[in-house]
Amino acid sequence: MNGHAENSRTETAPVVVTPAVLREWELPSAGASKYDRGQVVVVGGDRRSPGAALLAAEASLRVGAGRLTIALAEGAAIMAAVALRESGVVALPERDGQIVGSSIEAARDDLEPADAVLVGPGLDDAEQTLALLDRLPALVGDETTVVLDAYALGVLPRSKARDAFAGRLVLTPNPGEATMLLEAMDDGAGSDDEGAGSGDDGDGSADDDIERTVRALARAYDAVVSCQSRVAHPDGRLWLVGTGHGGLGTSGSGDVLSGAIAGLCARGVAREEAAVWATYAHAAAGDRLAVEVGPLGFLASELLLELPRVLVEVG
Repeated sequence: MNGHAENSRTETAPVVVTPAVLREWELPSAGASKYDRGQVVVVGGDRRSPGAALLAAEASLRVGAGRLTIALAEGAAIMAAVALRESGVVALPERDGQIVGSSIEAARDDLEPADAVLVGPGLDDAEQTLALLDRLPALVGDETTVVLDAYALGVLPRSKARDAFAGRLVLTPNPGEATMLLEAMDDGAGSDDEGAGSGDDGDGSADDDIERTVRALARAYDAVVSCQSRVAHPDGRLWLVGTGHGGLGTSGSGDVLSGAIAGLCARGVAREEAAVWATYAHAAAGDRLAVEVGPLGFLASELLLELPRVLVEVG
């Protein structure tokens, strides 16, 4: 279904996410093997920031995905294979530390059977990311869920992937990125500045602005959108996650969230349910660490161990 059709849908009142709401969306069983829990490919990790891809990749396993591959810059491939021994690794050729976009072809054998593909964590060159994203539709299966984060969001308005993946996209922008993506649709051109826009018009209604922006973004891109504790579906539904602590605003936290969403999508969870589950688990993990470590100063990597505990406690 295209974005224009979704624009005609009626918006519903936001649903506040509680454990009771989540229990109505029972997560899939463990299955008999890792293949029953889905295959994830994380594409990201330029030489300067491979840790972002590793955080996202591990998060996908922590929420129960069965098989994982990371496609990242060749200069970081050996380190990644050692750091996350549970993952397969595809070394992508690079230029000046950035993955060459056309080199994504090297990951074809892993991308084709993937149930969920996450693109963006640790990529830091807009033009190479655009070249990579443009090639992706020809490499993944027709039913693959595609999760976009970071630079992959910044180039999406200019990419062929925008239309190719409509109806199976999950976007994980911050409020500034969400505003930029909407403005790009209006302007007919994209910006690669991740910090563009604020979503706050200065009248004290920042929360209302974010809600409107997230709903509009979901419709415009025919995507499920997770943005600052809000999850929107293109059909007008919106969920609000009331938990979550300010300490989540730390380096790598968004990578953990996007990886958790990809992992749940790979397990066969509907993309809106996966986004709500992951957004809640990510926020609840932050709450737990705020008590155990302190309101500030816990690390994104510490969220990883909390994710399966939250899922068990809620489920």
